[in-house]
Amino acid sequence: MNDPARPSCDATLPPQAQITYMEVKRSELPVTEFFRIERPTFDPATGEARFAYRLNDLGFTEVLVLPRGADEEMASSPAFTKLMGLTAIVLGVSYFKLRAPLAIEAPDIALTAAERAFVIDVYENGLGEFYARNQLSRFGKLELSAPHDPEERKPAPPLPHRTLLPIGGGKDSLVSVDLLTHTGQAFTPFAVNPKGPILTSVEAIGSPPLYVQRKLDPEMIRLGQQPGYYNGHVPSTAINSMIASLCALLFGYNQIVLSNERSASEGNVVFDGRETNHQYSKSLGFELLIADTLANATGGALKYFSLLRPYSEARIASLFTEQAKFDAVFSSCNRNFRLNGNDGPLWCGECPKCHFVFLIFAPFMAKDRLLSIFGKNLLDEPANEQSFRELAGLTGQKPWECVGEILEAAACFYTLTRLADWHEDAVVRAIKADLFAQYGEEKLQLAMAECLTDSHDHHIPPALAAKVAAYAV
Repeated sequence: MNDPARPSCDATLPPQAQITYMEVKRSELPVTEFFRIERPTFDPATGEARFAYRLNDLGFTEVLVLPRGADEEMASSPAFTKLMGLTAIVLGVSYFKLRAPLAIEAPDIALTAAERAFVIDVYENGLGEFYARNQLSRFGKLELSAPHDPEERKPAPPLPHRTLLPIGGGKDSLVSVDLLTHTGQAFTPFAVNPKGPILTSVEAIGSPPLYVQRKLDPEMIRLGQQPGYYNGHVPSTAINSMIASLCALLFGYNQIVLSNERSASEGNVVFDGRETNHQYSKSLGFELLIADTLANATGGALKYFSLLRPYSEARIASLFTEQAKFDAVFSSCNRNFRLNGNDGPLWCGECPKCHFVFLIFAPFMAKDRLLSIFGKNLLDEPANEQSFRELAGLTGQKPWECVGEILEAAACFYTLTRLADWHEDAVVRAIKADLFAQYGEEKLQLAMAECLTDSHDHHIPPALAAKVAAYAV
């Protein structure tokens, strides 16, 4: 999935995960367990979409509340009906994972052969981290029962040339905002259950947003904390992308533009004979799969791609530094993803995500500006050394977080050892010798140069790619 011209990292992925959520042997799971996905419904008058599920003898209902004013004719189109069925299946992972049975049923949702492959991919690789951390062997074992849809491609609905841009509250989508703005591409910010940095970022963007409320069944949330049920990571980007596809049809957008970087394609560990990736639904491989699925569902009318796919995390950080309007509103910290705007610190300063973002900004951003964003120097606190070592591949495993490539982090550390503002900081001094011993200066130099070289491994429409490349130099 990565550009073949890019240097590979010598740090081998660990053979197994280090954390489990629940001690349940696979042999203890009843072989008769099943997960059923019912036919979803949508009411254009209220904007309410309902998704029902059965897990053995348990019933769940999830509700999406979309904005009012949907195109009622579009809501009855074959393309929208197809996307509703696929969305029901993808949203279902949140309920499936309570027991992770081997049998998945969708008796009222017809699927093409390609769509069946897409569904299995979501329930296997999309839940890869969940399986690894719960020590569940599921790869190649899931059975999907659904009617066959012989129509490989639905008729194309008329969609105007408009862009829906998911906003996550972090640096990546805000770089996409800058790139689209400076290349003259109009867009609408989009989010599911917006809160904290998403709201403050959208306010700073200044464009009217499109928001969806997702209401998970509270019983699922309760059971996830009870003995006898599993809990864990789900492919949230896949989920939000399917919700965005519904809005694209109902409100007239012909493309969904993501902000996923090339670093997202690197996995965390090898489990059950397969590389598992915390960011799988942000990877290039999944992007190509879901883009093809959405295209077939809409007769080619709906496009889906990541604007930042050519870039490393370090390159994105360098682009972010070009403007400071979002410094006080963005956050990539999952711990401090606040419910009430930025009322308080946006960064905890203790998690791997905070450490990684600080690390990739340091080579490109003025030190006083970076310290004002984070409130303290994370590289000058000895307590953070272990976390930074994991990010650079010097110990442990790559954290289960949305962080960049191991070699990329190592290359950023190498750059800091050569910068007057950073080379004396406690963590930089502590890991310098081990960093050089493991990688060697030549490899680290080449890796940093590669981080700043744009990849051709993407599927951005050529005209837009050319405009972005001309601006992002």
